[in-house]
Amino acid sequence: QVHLVESGGGLVQAGDSLRLSCAASGRTFSGYYMGWFRQAPGKEREFVGAASWSGSSTFANYASFVKGRFTISGDNAKNTVYLQMNSLKPEDTAIYYCAARSLGGSYASTGSYDYWGQGTQVTVSS
Repeated sequence: QVHLVESGGGLVQAGDSLRLSCAASGRTFSGYYMGWFRQAPGKEREFVGAASWSGSSTFANYASFVKGRFTISGDNAKNTVYLQMNSLKPEDTAIYYCAARSLGGSYASTGSYDYWGQGTQVTVSS
């Protein structure tokens, strides 16, 4: 079992930065895909990015609409994954979720993840 808790959401202005945290407990996130998803009101949950750290190998991929603005990183000592969000736009407003799944298979599909956090609200004003 993996328990995930997000934090760091809030209200910011367009152009600001925000860093979300996802604290994992139960198992180390090493060896998992750690994904970030978001869901805006009236819309389906969508893939934001995913990363994995396995031995000396690191992987990360992002949705096209956040490439160059968002970055996922991990702190093994704290068993915490971060989503650094820069140059925020009003359309980034959503509830952001972190999720975990074992390596292999799709990292971009919401249905493929086994563990989810409760979400944290990000609101970007214009």
